[in-house]
Amino acid sequence: MTTTDDEFMAQAIAAADVARLRTAPNPWVGCVLVRDGVVLATGASQPPGGRHAEVEALAGAGDVRGATAYVTLEPCAHHGRTPPCAEALVAAGVSRVVAGIEDPDSSVAGKGHERLRDAGIEVLVGVGAATVSEQLAPYLHQRRTGRAFSLIKTAMSLDGRTSAADGSSQWITGPAARADSHRLRAESQAIIVGPATARADRPSLTVRDVAVPPNGQPLRVLLDAKGAVPVEGPLFDTSLAPTLVFTTSAAPGAARAAWAGAGVEVEIVAPGISGRGVDLPAVFRILGSDRGVLQAMVEGGGKLHGALVAEGLADRIMTYVAPVILGEQGRAVLAYPGASTLADAPRWHVSDVRPIGVDVRVTYDRLARSEVAA
Repeated sequence: MTTTDDEFMAQAIAAADVARLRTAPNPWVGCVLVRDGVVLATGASQPPGGRHAEVEALAGAGDVRGATAYVTLEPCAHHGRTPPCAEALVAAGVSRVVAGIEDPDSSVAGKGHERLRDAGIEVLVGVGAATVSEQLAPYLHQRRTGRAFSLIKTAMSLDGRTSAADGSSQWITGPAARADSHRLRAESQAIIVGPATARADRPSLTVRDVAVPPNGQPLRVLLDAKGAVPVEGPLFDTSLAPTLVFTTSAAPGAARAAWAGAGVEVEIVAPGISGRGVDLPAVFRILGSDRGVLQAMVEGGGKLHGALVAEGLADRIMTYVAPVILGEQGRAVLAYPGASTLADAPRWHVSDVRPIGVDVRVTYDRLARSEVAA
């Protein structure tokens, strides 16, 4: 690996960033075509059904014989909505392909690199792998597990409270943090809330005031096991965005009929642990495998967030910490019993810290047990 490889892969990664809001359920990928140190063309994934990054770059490059293709994710080798990118690179006559990581999708999973090597093309994998893996974390998780990547977003005081003793919470954070949270919504394909948040806040859960809007509004998901949320407010206005309710057989037929009558989809799942709430693993499997959701952003209250942590379903926690103290009577950011001893407490890795206006955004990623032991 050379410094030049790193530099050109960085350009491919930057191109992929631009595509993030338009590609789901496909990955956001960047490609840079280079010959003799000169960039011939750059491409990024188009919306589903459109050209993949490699073909997009080839379309703007002209003659690329003998060139190197820098691509963030392994080129596909199968016919889907579009022809295989590996074949396009072979036909174009590139002599070398530098890939960030292998694609874990079962239809690819090394087959693209194998096709390139069989055609006599040099293949180097692993350049910029850490950055690409972080960039594609939701996609990689969904393809490997079948579950949507769970991103908990919360705002809290310096002492870990999401609201004051009387329940007031608007606004703990400043306008910059609220704007940043809309960017996170735009990067997600589903936004999830529980019944308490739906009743108290009457949220719209739509993406607003972002520099680059997504192709469409994310799916709004309500978890309501007992049919407690009435058909009122913007959450049930499907002209704003689609809404899906996960409920159980315990919900009255009248509640289910009212939801359906409002144009809302209703999905029946089993009750959750100890008969409380809904079956959370089932929710994330259905969203990931059946609905093509790569990232599901959870904006519930402390009980929902705590349940996800307790069941090992929280993949990332992003919290906006405000310069305010609410005291012990305020509501906890994670409301669940937790571990009885420190040794059993789940450990997290701080992957990013940055100021957002007057607040600080801290991103935590879950550590595997092997990482904790190390």
